[in-house]
Amino acid sequence: MQPHPPEAFLYYIWHLKRFDFENLKTTQGEQITISKTGYRNEDAGPDFLNAELRLGNDMWYGHVEMHVRASDWIRHKHQEDPAYSSVVLHVVYHADCEISLPNGEPLACLEMKDRIDPALQQKYLALEASKQWIPCENLLISNPVPPIKLRSWYERLLVDRLETKTHRIAQTLEETHQDWEEAFYRLLARNFGFKKNADAFEALAACTPRSVLLRHKNKLRHIEALLFGQSGLLPEEPEDDYTKALRDDYHFYAKKYNLTPLERRRWKFMRMRPANFPTVRIAQFAVLFFRSNHLFSKALAAQSVSEIRNMLTSEVSGYWKTNYTFEGSSESKARKKTLGNASIELIIINTIVPFLFYYGARHQYDSFKQRAMTFLEELKSEKNQILSRFADLGLDSGSAFDSQALLQLKSFYCTQRKCLQCSIGNTLLNRTSP
Repeated sequence: MQPHPPEAFLYYIWHLKRFDFENLKTTQGEQITISKTGYRNEDAGPDFLNAELRLGNDMWYGHVEMHVRASDWIRHKHQEDPAYSSVVLHVVYHADCEISLPNGEPLACLEMKDRIDPALQQKYLALEASKQWIPCENLLISNPVPPIKLRSWYERLLVDRLETKTHRIAQTLEETHQDWEEAFYRLLARNFGFKKNADAFEALAACTPRSVLLRHKNKLRHIEALLFGQSGLLPEEPEDDYTKALRDDYHFYAKKYNLTPLERRRWKFMRMRPANFPTVRIAQFAVLFFRSNHLFSKALAAQSVSEIRNMLTSEVSGYWKTNYTFEGSSESKARKKTLGNASIELIIINTIVPFLFYYGARHQYDSFKQRAMTFLEELKSEKNQILSRFADLGLDSGSAFDSQALLQLKSFYCTQRKCLQCSIGNTLLNRTSP
């Protein structure tokens, strides 16, 4: 005897009608004909809403509730909840008792345990019990999913991922009173910090308003003084003329604009290549702002990835060509210190694309949403352990479009074991081989 499957499995077989329809009867012996299974309710209340079915000679329109055991209805106290008064059918794996509606009337019950394909149930339970990196690992290796199905699923995953990323944009817009340029400035700064200094960089942008920098848009040194001063990384006892000038400028403007700097300890330098030091990133960000202080407008106008690359490619000022920090010991040969190609692509993926997508969604401009997707198709796939593992299973990522979809798949489906909501999981389960 197979163990009882969870309710999620019942939702799956009901929604996709993956059970034996021959001679459907209630546990009371009444004939059942299903016209519409209803739609899944993710909120409180019955599991499927607005179903249509015939019980005996009568048509019924209402909701469907599902449980592993019929007695779960009583255990969940649905008989006391008016929200369940419109349930017309109780679908259960095992009918261990008769139950009633809140008004005391008996409720029609359909038992499923002898109507589910044992191979399908066995395959699902194997996925549930799997301890592998992703539950369907073995099935995926032996039963590759057709590319056309993968492409369709990747598109849905990518939209899900972009919508997830836009939550932060919406929150930042709320904080900036719907100022798109300010919100973009803050989140672009966040991504200049990459993983290790993302929070510190976003905090720097938040405490150094774009409106303040705009007053000095034609003076790179003033922009550098404000950003470095607000970062807390500017030394009080400078060792060179450039740093002294920044310190003096910052002291003047900090009083003028009533600015409060961050604490130096918020920044991370350990286990980091000098080219990625936050001091270098701030110098790059200062030049980027100096070259184009209406960054969001410029991003909206860009028609290609190459235009975005040009926007984000900015050389540091003279001091930073030979220094990585403000300490004299950091001096080196003069080097170009522009953002690397991989770094630029990460900023496009994590800032430009979500902003274009969200702007299009907010204003109902599909062209911006489509451009966001097109940019991802033009970018190379990221490289990390998750994507390497997927490649070993036959799920290669030829572009950032694919890689972003796969990262969403791992985080929101595989890790959370939502195989029944996954198109790949559905495809593998629907194959007849055990």
